[in-house]
Amino acid sequence: MENKAIGPHHGYMTATTGRPADHRPALVTTPAEQGPAPVLMRPGRRGSQLLLGLFGFGVATAMMLHSGQGAMPWAVLDQGIVDRTGLAYGWVVLGIGLLVMLAWIPLRQKPGVGTVANIIVISLVIDPALWVLERLLPAPALAAGIGLALGGIVLLGVSTAAYVGARLGPGPRDGLMTGLLQLTGWPVWLIKTGIEVTVVVVGVLLGGTFGWATVVFAFGVGPVVQVSARWLAPSGLAGRH
Repeated sequence: MENKAIGPHHGYMTATTGRPADHRPALVTTPAEQGPAPVLMRPGRRGSQLLLGLFGFGVATAMMLHSGQGAMPWAVLDQGIVDRTGLAYGWVVLGIGLLVMLAWIPLRQKPGVGTVANIIVISLVIDPALWVLERLLPAPALAAGIGLALGGIVLLGVSTAAYVGARLGPGPRDGLMTGLLQLTGWPVWLIKTGIEVTVVVVGVLLGGTFGWATVVFAFGVGPVVQVSARWLAPSGLAGRH
């Protein structure tokens, strides 16, 4: 004999409690709903990787600037402002970073330790790196300029994977992109392209250097970041910090 009873709504009741059996389907949580994966990295490594990545980013920026073959999009804007104002490059990078962070307020982005370190470290590294490059290669020939530009692109991609992979907070420009993504829902490529085309146009109008390296950077730095992230971002490049 089956140990079941019929309830008032023609559903089965459990024999032990007399309450209707719950046949509702169990809720299934998707990986996205479960939240980001934990950071699989020791705190010491996260801090050192962040600082080394930002140091490398600053050196790579200086390499592309000194090459004379074209700078990365945001550096074109920085360089244009330097040419117009005569300010040190590091001060311009610091000022632009702080101004971009003001745009985080309406976009409801939250800075992290890495955000502050991004602004400070890169600003402090670029001018000394430019000084060293000017002493080593006062007027780089075409071959040397190409080498500096390509080396800068590779180093910048590896450095980006390092500091973003530490997941201690996005840089000011990264936060601007993610904030606009959350606000508009537009594709990432559209927002990123729109931002970088805008800053390049303004930078060129101010006197910044646009060249083939700027284009190669736009299309080549992403794959370098992706490959480097296999070793430098074991928890991924995005997530809570």
